[in-house]
Amino acid sequence: MRRDPDHFGDQELSLIYVARKLNDALRLEEFLTAAGIDYLVESDKYMAGAVFRTERVGAFFYVSPGDDEATRAAMRQGGFTPFIEP
Repeated sequence: MRRDPDHFGDQELSLIYVARKLNDALRLEEFLTAAGIDYLVESDKYMAGAVFRTERVGAFFYVSPGDDEATRAAMRQGGFTPFIEP
């Protein structure tokens, strides 16, 4: 279920997905809500392109560290590729 930042308190949240398209963000929101997973989604900037670097805006999805592994496993089963730290 989508939560406000206050719900998570001072926890250092885990980034699980960066949606570059609105349809991807909406699909993941529906999936996480149906799975009963508490998450935070915020818009933020990211860099795209190898030769011509451009700054774009995406939807960044976060979960509490205790839910990180279970959420990633559920996402894989649902056809999503979780974010991996570079």
